[in-house]
Amino acid sequence: MAEVTDADFAAEVIGAQLPVLVEFTADWCPPCRQMAPVLSAVAEEERDRLRVVQLNVDRNPATTNAYQVLSMPTFMVFRGGEPVKSMVGSRPKRRLLEELSDVL
Repeated sequence: MAEVTDADFAAEVIGAQLPVLVEFTADWCPPCRQMAPVLSAVAEEERDRLRVVQLNVDRNPATTNAYQVLSMPTFMVFRGGEPVKSMVGSRPKRRLLEELSDVL
């Protein structure tokens, strides 16, 4: 799964052709680690309709603060350069896909 930074967030997420699911994550966050296989599976299954990336909140404070992310993991879907959905907390793959169905 690709990792984005403050430096390339605009190019990789805001300027993306496909909708982008961004996981705001941290190395010290156990629920974030639990989500890794789920996100990898979603990224593979939905690769034609959705891009999945991670942003480490500790290493990228500008983007984290710009979107007022306070809890990890936070998931934001960007479409057309704008955040269109936000979800907080880990969830099973089936539920994540259900919650993404209206933005894909």
